[in-house]
Amino acid sequence: MKLTYFYLKTCPHCRRADEIIAQLMQEEPAFREVETEKIEETEHPEIAETYDYRYVPCFFLGKEKLMEGVPTEEKIRTAFARALGAKEEL
Repeated sequence: MKLTYFYLKTCPHCRRADEIIAQLMQEEPAFREVETEKIEETEHPEIAETYDYRYVPCFFLGKEKLMEGVPTEEKIRTAFARALGAKEEL
């Protein structure tokens, strides 16, 4: 299943999330297999409005919110692990 990642170009927390994701991809090559759709919410408000969240960065697996707000390595690792697990269950 696809991991949907909402972000804003101007958000420092989103830039930090991108750094953490890049680091995790180096540490956990299996995470590279997770299909991720990165959506800039101001460029695609019609998509963003169909999800229930207030803060970015925000990750969803389907319509299930996995992480929202200030990113940590642990939170993002958990989101990617859940997405990878969902992919392996298919």
